[in-house]
Amino acid sequence: MHVRTSHLSSRPVRAVMLVLGMVAALLAAALPAAGPAHAAVPDRWGFAYLDNATPPPGYAPDPSRQWGSWASPSANPVKVDQIGLGSYVVHFPLIGGPGGIAHATAVNSVAHWCQIADWKTVGPGQDVYVNCYLPSGAPDNSTFTVLYTSSSGLPATPSGSYGYLNSDSSGTVLTQYNSAGSTNAVSKGSTGIWKAWLPSLGLSSYAGDLQVTAVDPRQGARCKVSDWTPGTAGQTVIVACYDASNQPYDTEWTLSYSYLRAVHGPAFPPKSFGYLWYSGSLPALTNYNSSGATNSLGGSGAPFTVTMPSVAVPSDTAHATAYGRSADYCGLYRPWDRTSGSVRLYVACFDSGGAPVKTPFFGAYTSAL
Repeated sequence: MHVRTSHLSSRPVRAVMLVLGMVAALLAAALPAAGPAHAAVPDRWGFAYLDNATPPPGYAPDPSRQWGSWASPSANPVKVDQIGLGSYVVHFPLIGGPGGIAHATAVNSVAHWCQIADWKTVGPGQDVYVNCYLPSGAPDNSTFTVLYTSSSGLPATPSGSYGYLNSDSSGTVLTQYNSAGSTNAVSKGSTGIWKAWLPSLGLSSYAGDLQVTAVDPRQGARCKVSDWTPGTAGQTVIVACYDASNQPYDTEWTLSYSYLRAVHGPAFPPKSFGYLWYSGSLPALTNYNSSGATNSLGGSGAPFTVTMPSVAVPSDTAHATAYGRSADYCGLYRPWDRTSGSVRLYVACFDSGGAPVKTPFFGAYTSAL
């Protein structure tokens, strides 16, 4: 596994890694060989919805739409600071550590996108930097959802499949996780194109959810799933990224795949989650609801309405990613509603000029519980 290095800071880890390597070698010599370790998946995680696009310093966003794996998240909430026009740092307490991935989704009725600029450990916490943009590529304030998650080992409850990747612009894998214990890989194609390989995950037919987010601290960039080919040996995903002028663009990105598991990796708990892929139709195994109910899709695309019955349990979060070979992109039109146990996600997609468009997308929702 490659270790991800922060764009915004560097840390003196070489000596620590040397000591850890010596300790690991001694333990390996002293202990008998063991089978694959089982762990809670994910090990560390947090999510939040920034409901104020111009938050005051130390702002605690919507408590019903934030949670995490640290002790007492209701008493020790996520905080957000705005550090520039359209630029924010989200402070997740007590889940600091290496690796993992982050996703961000704009929540805005007007064309915007939000991307990850960086994430890093600060003290005991994990800071995730989010930048938001207008279609022109100009930074602009926006509300958004954000999550950070990190996993290791095989799931203690081996339901479904889960994996993620963080790739740099050249296709080098910076960090990755695969719930089957296999190693994910990336190969670089033409400008703005990569092929991600997730071995041993999913089914040979379309099943599960995909989310992709650009990672770039320098300029506006947006990424999507351009194509997806399931197979008996694993999942092949083509990732495409664009700059603000809608040209293919080489940048860092994150990708996550979940089948019968929540968007950040776990399953049962949480007992309330779901996802839906609109590809022009609704393939059965990409339309999942953990309650056993059937999700539905309505609306004209400006926005779409995804209804997931019997799973609306705060605290919760949602994300969306566009699908297809155009430069279209998707986000959430407004925060999700919870009514009589059902959740409604409002997914808005935009063409390269920022006009609403009906285009394929992935939508995912999860409760923390």
